[in-house]
Amino acid sequence: MTPFSFFRFDWKDLIMGMQYLFVASGATILVPILTGIPVSACLFAAGIGTLLFHAITKGKVPVLLSSSFAFIAPVITVSEMYGLPYAFGGIVAAGLLYLPLAGIIYVAGIEKVLRFFPAVITSTMVILIGLILAPVAINNASTHWPVAILTLITCVVIKGFFEKNLFGSLSVIIAIITGTIISIPFGLLDISAASSSGFIELPVFTIPRFSFAAISIIAPVAIVTFLEHFADISAVSKVVEEDFLKDPGIHRTLMGDGVATAISGLFGGCPNTTYSENIGALEMTGVKKPGTLRITAVLLFLLAFFPTFAYLIHAIPKAVVGGISILLFGMIASSGIKGLVSDKVNFKDFKNMIIVATMLIIGVGGTVIDIFGIQFSSLAIAAVTGIILNLFFDLNDWVKRIYCQVHSQEVVSSCDDKG
Repeated sequence: MTPFSFFRFDWKDLIMGMQYLFVASGATILVPILTGIPVSACLFAAGIGTLLFHAITKGKVPVLLSSSFAFIAPVITVSEMYGLPYAFGGIVAAGLLYLPLAGIIYVAGIEKVLRFFPAVITSTMVILIGLILAPVAINNASTHWPVAILTLITCVVIKGFFEKNLFGSLSVIIAIITGTIISIPFGLLDISAASSSGFIELPVFTIPRFSFAAISIIAPVAIVTFLEHFADISAVSKVVEEDFLKDPGIHRTLMGDGVATAISGLFGGCPNTTYSENIGALEMTGVKKPGTLRITAVLLFLLAFFPTFAYLIHAIPKAVVGGISILLFGMIASSGIKGLVSDKVNFKDFKNMIIVATMLIIGVGGTVIDIFGIQFSSLAIAAVTGIILNLFFDLNDWVKRIYCQVHSQEVVSSCDDKG
């Protein structure tokens, strides 16, 4: 891929890239607000990080990197205990931790890794991504249900009537603009932060500082986000109907994610991650060109220098975001269901029923486990549970086959599929 082709696009791609900007801005701006990290640095890092990710993954994967929610608690903890610069040092270390993980996967081979992630697990993880995000959509929508419902209806109608043309592909951004206009008479649009900010400003960068104590709090979160990364890339693969786990390979996507996070920490930005909301937007808009996401990355980078526009996007009422999110997050879950069907997961096999049932309840139930100060999210716990259950059933089948081979014909009848 030449530098020219890496950034080649037409006017339709530019419009679609702007639409993704509206989808992506939520976490990119919200995480720094919650953690005290400068918004401009996070926008800058998300843009640069996404472009680096695409370069490392050969420009094949339609992924947008954005601020990670998984790091919020440890970053706040380190900031309060040691100061924000030490949190950035921990973020750098977390990003670098991805690299040996990627190396292990590359050396072991993707086929051996995928043995731990059969379709019944990966598709269920995709379903969980959408379902776990559902409360976020409902909480935002509940701030003003009439506006949320009208926004949702706008998106559904446009997508339903114009599914095959550009107008239908722009259903998300049209619905957001329409919902924002509708919200004005209700007093939901607050642009005070935008009006008080400067028009053009340099991003606020911070030099990271390093201590083992701070790193020990933040870096281990990479173990959790690895599982979430695998789920996100699996989901994107199912939506686009290309196997990105094998080409360019999960080792490359993981490396890209890690490099982007480490670079972000060096600039004093938020830890980056593959962005779950992006998956719903891919499914909803039908636009799956990686180049479109690179346009969004450039726009995020430019927003770092124009805080007024960044805050205008953040000013979009929560009810509008909630209305759109109901559909976007639902599309993610639907993609997982489609994956179970297309991969022909056999639900007459009770083992698959047990794996899916257990993962769904653990994931949707919001299970959180704290081990040595590392907080494992419900998605990570559900993934580990699914892997353990699958290994247990595989071991059980292996023991059964050995039993059948060493015993006489009199007991072979007990070794069939019902035995």
